[in-house]
Amino acid sequence: MREAYHVELDRLAQNLAEMCDMAATAMSRATKALLEADLVLAEQVISDDQRVDDARAHCEEQAYALLALQAPVATDLRTVLAAIHAAESLERMGDLALHVARAARRRHPDPVLPAEVAPYFAEMGTVVVRLARQAEEVIKSRDVDAARSMDAADDEVDDIHRHLFTVIMGNDWPHGVAAAVDTTLLGRFYERFGDHAVSVANRMVFVVTGKMPGYHTNEI
Repeated sequence: MREAYHVELDRLAQNLAEMCDMAATAMSRATKALLEADLVLAEQVISDDQRVDDARAHCEEQAYALLALQAPVATDLRTVLAAIHAAESLERMGDLALHVARAARRRHPDPVLPAEVAPYFAEMGTVVVRLARQAEEVIKSRDVDAARSMDAADDEVDDIHRHLFTVIMGNDWPHGVAAAVDTTLLGRFYERFGDHAVSVANRMVFVVTGKMPGYHTNEI
């Protein structure tokens, strides 16, 4: 009976790792759609979002069943609780990729971003997708040091996000209000995606150590 129980715990972790993969893939495609005005990719991200939502529901059902039927304690209890919170963050990551894809679709065939800020988004996209992939590995390995190492990359995204405000607010910004609004919102989506990826990794630190590192709690 206990062996089957631990199989279910392992399956729950695997499902979370698969959600990380979905979120990373969604943001990678959404970024390409954003930068290249690729309507096909944007539509793919939009249509695939339901898979992320369904995966969250499935993870939560698994977790609640384990709570109700197995009454886990100690590390096992932390695993189940962390899974519930991580699944929520991962669904939000999917939603953020969805927002990026919708922006690309809304402006198509025109580019969403002025050429001068596009490189910042290319860089943010690369970093946040890498963070999602790292979170996936942390879920599998429960490597506390790897989880903590993600903070530096997240800080890179925060720095770029802050710099975008300097660019937008500069006296020489020639692209008007609409482009400034798009740039501001999109920058926020990437910044939050990175924060959620770090939060997922921090949940694994909580599983291993029993202590939750500091993390951002702002909503999307």
